[in-house]
Amino acid sequence: MKLLTGLVFCSLVLGVNSRSWFSFLGEAYDGARDMWRAYSDMKEANYINADKYFHARGNYDAAQRGPGGAWAAEVISDARENIQKLLGRGAEDTLADQAANEWGRSGKDPNHFRPAGLPEKY
Repeated sequence: MKLLTGLVFCSLVLGVNSRSWFSFLGEAYDGARDMWRAYSDMKEANYINADKYFHARGNYDAAQRGPGGAWAAEVISDARENIQKLLGRGAEDTLADQAANEWGRSGKDPNHFRPAGLPEKY
């Protein structure tokens, strides 16, 4: 319900017309898939100190889709960090994750966070 409310609000605030509304939704959907792929890759890689890279990469890929993708990346990133904060994860780690998220969403190279030795597959 919150997602639907957020989409309606975004369309009103951004003045999205009916044609770009569908484009926005498509971008958001594809951006959410990019975020899921980065999360899945992070879990598969199971590589020490690679989480910031995957945060940045997921946000970067999603934001490259357009405004809808960037919006989806921000919503998903914020929700994930808020959930982890509730579960007692440290505030410093949350701030570092959010910095990596913003880095990627702003179009900066996610490889800035890539740890040495991470397989090229990722």
